[in-house]
Amino acid sequence: MKAKAALVRATGSEERAEAEALFNSIGDGVITTDEFGKITRINPAALKILGYKESEILNRWFPQKIIAVDDNDQPINLIDRPITKAFLSGESVYEKMYYRKKNGGKVPVTVTVSPIILENRPVGAVEVFRDITIEYEIDRMKSEFISLASHQLRTPLSAIKTYAHMLIDGYMGDISPPQRKSLQTVVGAANRMNELISTLLNITRIESGNITITPKLVNLQKITEEIIKELDHSANAKGVKLQLKVSTKQLSIKTDSLIIKEVISNLVSNAIKYTPDQGSVTIRLSSRGQQHALICVEDTGFGIPKQAQEQIFTKFFRAQNVVRRETSGTGLGLYLVRGLTEQLGGKVWFESEEDKGSRFYLALPRQFSSQPKLTKHLQTKLNS
Repeated sequence: MKAKAALVRATGSEERAEAEALFNSIGDGVITTDEFGKITRINPAALKILGYKESEILNRWFPQKIIAVDDNDQPINLIDRPITKAFLSGESVYEKMYYRKKNGGKVPVTVTVSPIILENRPVGAVEVFRDITIEYEIDRMKSEFISLASHQLRTPLSAIKTYAHMLIDGYMGDISPPQRKSLQTVVGAANRMNELISTLLNITRIESGNITITPKLVNLQKITEEIIKELDHSANAKGVKLQLKVSTKQLSIKTDSLIIKEVISNLVSNAIKYTPDQGSVTIRLSSRGQQHALICVEDTGFGIPKQAQEQIFTKFFRAQNVVRRETSGTGLGLYLVRGLTEQLGGKVWFESEEDKGSRFYLALPRQFSSQPKLTKHLQTKLNS
């Protein structure tokens, strides 16, 4: 019996040693906490990324020792930290942010936090994070290249449009109807290229933090009516009924008029593009209390497949059901919409069912703030 007990103890020790070796050999940073947020374990990779010694971390309160900051180097509120969200939701949470190192510097990281559930309640959490400095640098270089290339493309594109218009207007002699039609195709292609360049430049400005917000009082109904007038031709060409419904008169908000116009225009043009002939697109304007305005763009289009919905706001993504029907498109429109909306302190989300259409919601604060943020709680209230 003694020999058997000794064998069991030896086997248990070996398993613990193997588990310890496995934990310490993980290439990404790993931190575990108890139910009160106290750090119980940390692996060498995490210590290397943060620049701490193990004795400086263990048994400390996680949010106090592991400092998270945003793009503006401002500390992230405890309620917005992934570890808090994981405890409250009971589900894994994935986010990107910066961690403050011991020497005061900051490092960009991807963070995944999973709660440890025992008897239907969280008793701790496991966080895995990875240094993505190289990925950030690559993205920065890509953005700089796109910005430079886009600026350089505008000069020859302007010349193409100018001379094409001069030919159409007869400044260089009479042209035949087939020649006119070909030149109009050139102008149309140049306009689409110009729109793409503007989109790329806006994206690089967002990603580099160079978007300038100029808030002023904007009448949402008036600006939406202007957008409908501009897009009415493309809607009529498909027989799509384009309409505006306003539940609150004189709905004005203090925001950047050019940016909000671009956001709404993107949502409406997307809805027209992905709605079959003889369908409908409805823009609804309403007020949600004294603090926020709500814009809804509803269509009877192709809808978004359930498996594609998590990626719909990512760069260059297009769902397969629309790629099969509509070959043109960059997958940048909704990525730009979300980026610009967040710059205005707003929130964008959607409801969709494949082959039954989509509803995109845009919630904007009545008064622009330099550091606005819509919480998940507020989004739930706006949905109700």
